[in-house]
Amino acid sequence: MHNSLPHTIDYIEMPSKDLVRTREFFTQLFGWSFQDYGPDYSSFDDGRMAGGFFASKTTSSVEAGASLIVFYSMELEKACAEVTRLGGKITRAIFEFPGGRRFHFEAPGGGEFAIWSS
Repeated sequence: MHNSLPHTIDYIEMPSKDLVRTREFFTQLFGWSFQDYGPDYSSFDDGRMAGGFFASKTTSSVEAGASLIVFYSMELEKACAEVTRLGGKITRAIFEFPGGRRFHFEAPGGGEFAIWSS
């Protein structure tokens, strides 16, 4: 997916220790569609942005200095419950910050993410 605007994020790639579980998790959580490119890479399209997950022995965490990918949900408590139901691990419970509330989680396959709501 190529943005028509210059200097915008166009594509993002994230590491996963388990591509199958990562793909299933985000498909069920957000309804993303995926396209596999061999056993070590799977791209996604969320309808607004595209990216991919690549097979890796290590994953990203804020504690290790990695960037944090933050998703938006209008129903934060429901999103938090779904993350847990689908096998994600809450790493920071819902908290307030200027402008809203959010929580952090580790997805199956590793990698730390957050979901926020206003």
